[in-house]
Amino acid sequence: MINFCCVIYGNKYRVVYVQHLYNMIKRHLTVPYKFICFTDHVKIHKQVEGDIEFRKFNKHNLQGWWNKLQLFNPETGLEGINFYLDLDVVITDNIDCFVTFGDTDTFGIIRDFGQPKKFYNSSVMKWNNKTAEKIWKQFYDNQSKYKKMQGDQNVVTKIMEDDKNLKIFPDEWTQSYKWLDRSQTRFSKTKWTFEKSPTSKITIFHGNPNPHESDKEWVKNNWK
Repeated sequence: MINFCCVIYGNKYRVVYVQHLYNMIKRHLTVPYKFICFTDHVKIHKQVEGDIEFRKFNKHNLQGWWNKLQLFNPETGLEGINFYLDLDVVITDNIDCFVTFGDTDTFGIIRDFGQPKKFYNSSVMKWNNKTAEKIWKQFYDNQSKYKKMQGDQNVVTKIMEDDKNLKIFPDEWTQSYKWLDRSQTRFSKTKWTFEKSPTSKITIFHGNPNPHESDKEWVKNNWK
């Protein structure tokens, strides 16, 4: 059994995002899993339906995207293989291939969309405890250095870029909501068609709009 993890801290996303993510995972993941939600919302268990385990992170001095790096903290209590998705994704097809990707030592991640040759994107990740300990220790012991970076995925990129266990999920498995593949420039807004890729299984909503703001039927039919 694997741990499926998500994080909802603060007020950036409404609790309904957890519900929709849970529903999408239930429809599109057939590998046995435990759904774990890390949160500071004290009443979320009354607002979300499903077989979900709610936990809090151990550290309280990390804010925003830095808080997400606590997924790799050994004190978090995750054991075995872990798979993570950001809340602002839309799953459109079976995703078993992501959790069975590589082997037990694999750290799986997708390439970034705006700068795919330079950075990884932490919206989709697979890891085990050994990898987690490496990322957490380097980040937490050198916070002044790493917090100068633009975000958590830049930290993960720097720490893991030469790791022998790092493997990139096939590009065709994911798409940006704004453009189909990683060959298009992020600044060409006139070329954004918001169409569904025929090979994509997970659509990443980075920045605006968010899934609940989309008027596309393929999004509405899956984000629920």
